[in-house]
Amino acid sequence: MRALRFHAARDLRLEDLPEPKHPGPGQVLVRNRFVGICGTDLHEYSYGPIFIPTDPHPFTGAYGPQVLGHEFGGVVEAIGEGVTSVVVGDRVSIQPLVMPRSSDYFADRGLFHLSPELALVGLSWDGGGMAEAAVVNEYNVQKIPDDMTDEEAALVEPTAVAVYACDRGGVTAGNSVLVTGAGPIGMLTLLAARAAGAAQLFVSDLNDARFELAKSVLPDVATINPKRDSVGDVVRSLTEGHVGCDVAIECVGNEHALKACVDAVRKQGVVVQTGLHPRENPLDWFQVTFRDLEIKGSWAYPAHYWPRVIRLIASGLLPATRIVTKRITLDTAVTEGFDVLLDPAGAHLKILIDLSK
Repeated sequence: MRALRFHAARDLRLEDLPEPKHPGPGQVLVRNRFVGICGTDLHEYSYGPIFIPTDPHPFTGAYGPQVLGHEFGGVVEAIGEGVTSVVVGDRVSIQPLVMPRSSDYFADRGLFHLSPELALVGLSWDGGGMAEAAVVNEYNVQKIPDDMTDEEAALVEPTAVAVYACDRGGVTAGNSVLVTGAGPIGMLTLLAARAAGAAQLFVSDLNDARFELAKSVLPDVATINPKRDSVGDVVRSLTEGHVGCDVAIECVGNEHALKACVDAVRKQGVVVQTGLHPRENPLDWFQVTFRDLEIKGSWAYPAHYWPRVIRLIASGLLPATRIVTKRITLDTAVTEGFDVLLDPAGAHLKILIDLSK
């Protein structure tokens, strides 16, 4: 089968690998359909290995070279002994977290995403979505409804990140919400906030080209370029009482964006950090205390979110496919996908790889 494997920074290779073996007990063989290129994949390509182990992973034993891709879905082709939740022919979305299911402090509490032994399909597992097929655990597959498309199945994973960020912020009906970063996660977070009932939305980004895309997805979103305007000043000028927004969600992993969130949120507001920061970030902690703010991290998502996020997308309440700007094939994934998304002036958001072509 064809697969795109990471060997080193700037070294992705389209290779012909053996077809996966018949799934073992509790496992499922999936014929992959669509896979998204995630920001994590871009970081691995640019600077890796970061999450890809160079020594055997303590739980899965996986290490590079690694087939990339953790945002994907497909069709069940075979099931192993004991599998009952899906049958051959079912269309599924992949929940890529791999971790102990018991005898782990966090696993015993259903907080699988916080396990210290966490691995991910497509980063620290024998296989990934950027291949024609993959073997995963039964708990990694979730059947999708008939009225959900294969493209939407591949968008459940990044949408789950966005929904969890909004949950961490307590976004509710009528709220005003700022999102920093108009990339794929930022745009999905805006859509998730709207689905949760947010009435007033703001987005900041340094790339003006993304504002046109943002307006096409959510025409009423207020756009702010920090190179020209103070994010906090704009948000305060447009919110009730000029006090700032209720919730600010940082989706860049940039110290200036986080500081803008702290500045823009009202007293007793909530700041959620979703983007991964590459280094320490000093904040004005006097303002955090004086203004009675809450600052929360938001790491990945609880594994049990999959049915809920599938319902949100399939119902149309969260139209995730609006962020898809390009569809490519596996043989052009590097030049037409990774390299295009790394262009700082680029106009693309989410690029999907069609594995059937």
